[in-house]
Formats: sequence, C-alpha cells, structure tokens
Amino acid sequence: MKYTTIINGKEFIIEIEGDGTLIVNGEKREVDFLDMGNSLFSIITNLRSIELAIDHEDNTYEVLVDGRMYEGQVFDERALFMAKRRGALGGGSGEVKAPMPGLVVDVPVALNEVVSEGQTVVVLESMKMQNELKAPRDGIIQEIHCKQGSSVEKNALLIVVGEAE
Repeated sequence: MKYTTIINGKEFIIEIEGDGTLIVNGEKREVDFLDMGNSLFSIITNLRSIELAIDHEDNTYEVLVDGRMYEGQVFDERALFMAKRRGALGGGSGEVKAPMPGLVVDVPVALNEVVSEGQTVVVLESMKMQNELKAPRDGIIQEIHCKQGSSVEKNALLIVVGEAE
C-alpha cells in the first residue's frame, strides 16, 4: 500500500509492502513498531529506541517525538488526489497542544516573542518525565494558554505560534 504523508509541510512517500517492509521515499527502513496503549508507541530503528505519543483528530495526526511536536496528514493515492483538488493540503497550524495530561514546569517564552522552529516553548512533566515541547515553525508567540505550575489535560491548547510579519 502506498501513502503520501505530509509532516510540517514536507511530503514523504511511504510504501508498506505485504511482508511489513517499510519504504520511505524509495529507501527501505527496518522498523519494529509496538503499540503501548494510551496513544503511546515505541519504535526501534537503526538500533535506536524512540518513544512516540500519537494523537489523531479528523485528518490530522499529531506526533510527539523527543519533545518535538509534528503535525501531519496521511493520504492514500485517491485521498491525495481529492485533497489536492479541494486545496486541503497545508503546513502546521502553529498550535502547540499537550500530547498528554501533565504539569507545566516552565514556559520559557513571552507573548509577541519571535521564536524559531524547534525552539522550546513549554516544558511539560508527565509520567515523571519532562518533555520539551517545541515551536512547530518560525514565528511570533501570539497566544499563551498556560503558566508554570498549571495542570493541563491531553490536547489542551498551550501556545499559538503565528506567522512572522
């Protein structure tokens, strides 16, 4: 089965062969994937273990990897054709949401501050681990919906990074 995946505005062609082999942009990948429940997953690839939190709403997937939030869409060939015709393809929203319930440890940014993609905007503690949530794109902090010491629920909107002017 062949899929087109758009993650933070970048397009990847992913093929899953009948034996489970994964091919990304023509390159074969050895991946061991384990569903740990509660939207948590473990992947082992290239002798590296990676933990993921994956959430899905409508046609958008949010994936937290190493404290970095990625926003993506997945299309089979027919759905991709239809989405292109509707103009439904696009990059990230600029929203940083809580990938799981937790306690806000730090908010190292301020309203109207210019941030770079990948810059830490919230530190969230969950399950005795601190996760640095990163800016999904370059831009300006338009909204802050959390503060240090506050508890947040899964999917709570924490920060909005707007486009730089």
